[in-house]
Amino acid sequence: MTESNLGHSAIDQLCRQLGDCVETEFAEREEVSYDGLKISCLPDAVIRVKEDSQVGIVLKIANEHSIAVTTRGAGSSLTGGATPIRGGWVLDLSGLNQMEIDERNQVAYCGPGVVVAELQAEAAKDGLFYPPDPSSKKFCTIGGNIACNAGGLRCVKYGVTRDYVLALQGYLASGEKVRWGRATRKFATGYNLRDLWVGSEGTLGVVTQATLRLIDLPKHTATFLGVFESDEVALSSPNELRKLGLRPSILEYLDQWTIECLQKYVGTEVFPGIDPKPMLLIELDGSEREVAEQASVLTGWMESTALAFRSASTAEEAEKIWDVRRQGSSSMKKLASTKLNEDVVVPLDKQVELVQCVDGLREKFGIKIGVFGHCGDGNLHVNLMYDEENAEETARAVAALKELMSQVIQLGGAISGEHGVGLAKTPFVREQFNQAEWSAMLAVKKALDPNNILNPGKIFDVFHPWEQKKISVTLSWELENEEPKTQEA
Repeated sequence: MTESNLGHSAIDQLCRQLGDCVETEFAEREEVSYDGLKISCLPDAVIRVKEDSQVGIVLKIANEHSIAVTTRGAGSSLTGGATPIRGGWVLDLSGLNQMEIDERNQVAYCGPGVVVAELQAEAAKDGLFYPPDPSSKKFCTIGGNIACNAGGLRCVKYGVTRDYVLALQGYLASGEKVRWGRATRKFATGYNLRDLWVGSEGTLGVVTQATLRLIDLPKHTATFLGVFESDEVALSSPNELRKLGLRPSILEYLDQWTIECLQKYVGTEVFPGIDPKPMLLIELDGSEREVAEQASVLTGWMESTALAFRSASTAEEAEKIWDVRRQGSSSMKKLASTKLNEDVVVPLDKQVELVQCVDGLREKFGIKIGVFGHCGDGNLHVNLMYDEENAEETARAVAALKELMSQVIQLGGAISGEHGVGLAKTPFVREQFNQAEWSAMLAVKKALDPNNILNPGKIFDVFHPWEQKKISVTLSWELENEEPKTQEA
């Protein structure tokens, strides 16, 4: 039987067992052929499962016929993690969006299709809190967050997705059901395969339920914005604030270039009379007493260290401060047709060197590059802007990107802190690991997915996104948030 006939036979099996969950019309397949990377690869079918057990059926058939399966939630990945690069089937888990809050045990039971912001809102009704908060939280799903071990603004105090996953239920590539971990605060029984699945980008198994740890909801916040003389002063803040006994829930950095860009964009100075300089956005949270005490200490530090600062006493004032952070990204959409958003991470004491590296790349390659992000945990987002229709400019941007990634690794950092590898970072991931490490990861993949059906083409196989023609499409959340055209590389 030919490969084409095998594929049709497998789809026939799917249709007999899953009925209208299986869609093969062109429009349905095209809709799931791309994600936030905007590179389209048409699958043969899309399966929109409605219950847990159907995932096992899909994987059993796919494994028997060696058909690629790309798992999908919202499709918001910026790295191509949900792009069906090898065709095959797209397994849409967005319909598995059941959610239950267990207030007594402070846990949430969530299907992979639960939207992060909706979980946070539901938990808040019981005075509970799910801290991981990627900027895409209004539309991204728990399944996708687990797949790439998503972070966000609050990581500096609360940690990343992995820190809140108590247990995972799902299916191996063979279609066999498994459960890793339990709804307990401790679990030291056997290998920790739960954490192996977290961050594996759908290449080792498929999650159908997550048991997530919740904590008490902080009742009060205080928000500050400060401008500083230099990157050295601004980026010393994680250590200096720690010495003062402060644990900000958010500690965000914007470099001088980004500030200059956003001031041109909005037409006003953030701090009137002060030339563009690096800035920090800092937020404190906790009880009323805790926040008041911390705010007093932080005010003293700002007075002695910053050129100028402001704090918010109302929600409206806090929103105005947050507008500065949001405009840092929005302002870049005026500069070029394409933005490479690199979520690199380095040790805290290497952040100044990273920013200096970017300054050198900007001058050497003549590329517009802005840096902003989570300096509290060393996860700075480096944004390279260029015109993808200009081959010469594209070549300069790619050359700058390659130097950036090598420098990040040399500084003891990693090429991704929260987005994952997907397709976009595959040209650089091999440099991150020695041969023994690389072979060990391949051995794990082979053991759990011997037929290589789970999200093939991701992490291990080199793909050059800048050589591909991007589709012209505006994603629903781009319309809502008025974000610039964005891609990963």
